[in-house]
Amino acid sequence: MFSRIVATFIGFLLCSCVWNDPESTPSYLPIDDSEYPYADLPRIVIETEDFTQIRDRETKIPAKLQIYGKDAPESDVLDLTIKGRGNSSFTGMPKPSYKIEFSKKQKMFGMPKDKDWALIANSADKTLLKNFITYKLAGWLGDEYTPRCSFVELYLNRQYQGVYLLTETVKVSEHRVNIPQSDSSFLLERGPTEHGDEHFVVTEKGTTFGIKYPKDPSYSDTQIIKGVLSEFENFLKDKDDSFQGNHEITDYLDFEDYLRYYWIQELSKNMDGAFRRSIFLTWQKGDVIRLGPVWDFDVAYGNWETESLRSVTDWYIRPSGWNGLIFKREKYWQEAIRYWKDHRDFFAKFPDSIRKYANELAPATKNEFKRWPVLENTENWTYKEAYDSYDEAVDSLNSWIKQRIEWIDANL
Repeated sequence: MFSRIVATFIGFLLCSCVWNDPESTPSYLPIDDSEYPYADLPRIVIETEDFTQIRDRETKIPAKLQIYGKDAPESDVLDLTIKGRGNSSFTGMPKPSYKIEFSKKQKMFGMPKDKDWALIANSADKTLLKNFITYKLAGWLGDEYTPRCSFVELYLNRQYQGVYLLTETVKVSEHRVNIPQSDSSFLLERGPTEHGDEHFVVTEKGTTFGIKYPKDPSYSDTQIIKGVLSEFENFLKDKDDSFQGNHEITDYLDFEDYLRYYWIQELSKNMDGAFRRSIFLTWQKGDVIRLGPVWDFDVAYGNWETESLRSVTDWYIRPSGWNGLIFKREKYWQEAIRYWKDHRDFFAKFPDSIRKYANELAPATKNEFKRWPVLENTENWTYKEAYDSYDEAVDSLNSWIKQRIEWIDANL
């Protein structure tokens, strides 16, 4: 026991020396995978300065990162900062998510270079697949941009953390949300944001959006986007159509783009999708409002504590927020029905795709559920179903989606 303590202390000193010596440039970060062996996924190894713990979503902690393959490093040691990310996913779930920011732009697993990335834990999702496959679905349906992502296994401060989804963050840039970077282009997020310190705009009808871009909007910038959103809401809320005149919804909104966004949210019965939060939209001068990209589906597809969301029945997104105002007009609901029927084959084949990706991820789930033995757990507020195996969790997800599609078909 004494020798183990001494060895641990010496290891800590050596690590501290690496960080405290400004001329020291380690060529590799150590990894011990004897307990959690290679499982056909890249391994990301991160060590924070002096092994500092990540306790909140505000403090950026200096760190180093290296990518490992099966037997050896596959990247240099890279400088970055790391902090917690998410709302309930960081504070209320056993396995936290992280936000990382490299000192220089990095190309990750074939994805375009950028500094900003998210390590999504998917702690509430026992299939680990809901975010990944929903982004895939949006792309198959023709979404201009969906967050690219790659499954990895994470080692943090020499401790195995499990399977994570390394994901592009939602931001304005050439390879992500590609709108002109000017003071007349906006990226907004509906509702509460991660930190509560961003700029906000409140429409005349009282709807709140966080301004993600521009980063530091002027008062006049804020008034511009407030006017655009307020005019659209006035169009939607006009009861006797006197405001509409010769206007149509396509004068304000990319309606076909909206229908794709709506059906992804409705199919998945995504709690946040009911015009609560994690709903992004863009607008630029001379253009219309565009919904997207889709984001945050770990508690969708029947995974929530209220029975109304666990059930495959009922319209959940349709009556909420802007959706309820849009679909109160029968002609717009008929367009939604048309979109569903035109794209039903994509939705029907969706469960087959899930099984394909689940089979690829299965070897790594042995490590995941050894580290986090939650398959049979129903005690955490995010765990509502117990499963005997990973396959059973995936089968349950597929069954839910098939039943949801059947319900939608029968109730259009």
